[in-house]
Amino acid sequence: METKLTFIDLFAGAGGLSEGFIRTGFKPIAFVEKDSNACFTIKTRLAYYHLKNDKGFESYINYLNQTISRDELYSEVPEKTLSSVINKEIGSRTIKTIFNKIDKLNGKNKVDLIIGGPPCQAYSLSGRAADENGMKRDHRNFLYKYYGKFLSRYSPKIFLFENVPGLYTANNGKYYKNMLSYFDRLGYNVKDEIQDAADFGVVQRRKRVIIVGWKKDLDFLYPDFDKIEHEWTIKDLFVDLPLLKSGDIVPVAKYKGEMNEYLKRFEIRNGIDIVTQNITRPHNSKDLNIYKLAIEMLETENKRIKNSEIPIEIRTQNNVDSFLDRFKVVRKDSISHTMIAHIAKDGHHFIHPDIDQLRSLSVREAARIQSFPDDYFFEGSRTSVFMQIGNAVPPLLSLSLAKGIKKQL
Repeated sequence: METKLTFIDLFAGAGGLSEGFIRTGFKPIAFVEKDSNACFTIKTRLAYYHLKNDKGFESYINYLNQTISRDELYSEVPEKTLSSVINKEIGSRTIKTIFNKIDKLNGKNKVDLIIGGPPCQAYSLSGRAADENGMKRDHRNFLYKYYGKFLSRYSPKIFLFENVPGLYTANNGKYYKNMLSYFDRLGYNVKDEIQDAADFGVVQRRKRVIIVGWKKDLDFLYPDFDKIEHEWTIKDLFVDLPLLKSGDIVPVAKYKGEMNEYLKRFEIRNGIDIVTQNITRPHNSKDLNIYKLAIEMLETENKRIKNSEIPIEIRTQNNVDSFLDRFKVVRKDSISHTMIAHIAKDGHHFIHPDIDQLRSLSVREAARIQSFPDDYFFEGSRTSVFMQIGNAVPPLLSLSLAKGIKKQL
């Protein structure tokens, strides 16, 4: 029997990056994440995988249908599996505790791979623009050093480090250069490229720096990740989802249409006949009027509305000199613009293209844009779930990354 390659996921979020590696056959040792809701999301996903390969998958369906509690679901999962999710912020005060937990889980077994990427706000252009110090004093600039401590401790053959393109220019490129030098001193050859999720089947333009490092004595090259040419659009992605209005909360629903080629090929729908978390946020009448205007302008003039073009009697944002694209419709005849965590705050940047529904995206629609399958359940409040989705690595991107690395190994 083939021995599975093992990995540790750092700054794991909701598990989007690890999802692709698990699907490719890698075995997770541990997930380290500071957000408790995201940790529950990963635990629920681990329950899915455990029960999928067991006779108790009906319990997972029952959980999605809300007929059993989370505790009842978790009671059917081995404690070691659940304890692999370590709810700790990575830092000087916690790192020894995290090491001890991982060592207890893994014993003296080798670790083949470490994956993950520190929070991107410190490196992102928008994060720097919003901070008066350009994020130079933000401790997250240096979390890569803690990532390196895990490399020193577990000496994996390979590591994969993911972050935003702003990494290249943060602090005039010093963080990036220091990071590469640091990884070199730890004994790794390193190469990085910008990968766009849209090139791997994701219906979203999302560019990320993918750094791959490998032990200097390993016969390895930066993987040639297989890209997928496609013309699928948001219309293809949303075609079968329930119709919703602003403020609707429909935890469980039936699909309104049949599965199309996209949903089948990329396993967005994969056998379960219900769709969960059809949850939208409520909007006031002024915002809905702006949404309507934005959709009409895009449909009739193929033009995005600027805040300065919104009639003053319905305008809700006073700034008419900068950040003029505050209200943004997700194009139905194209791929989406980049999903971001800001969707947790107001939804104005992600307006649903259907004027009859007149609202921002639902939780499930945002998850689909990120290429999460419909059986992926997110734990926590609506705000927390949107945050988890906005920060995630799209599973279809991580799937291609995992396949490329496994092929090399």
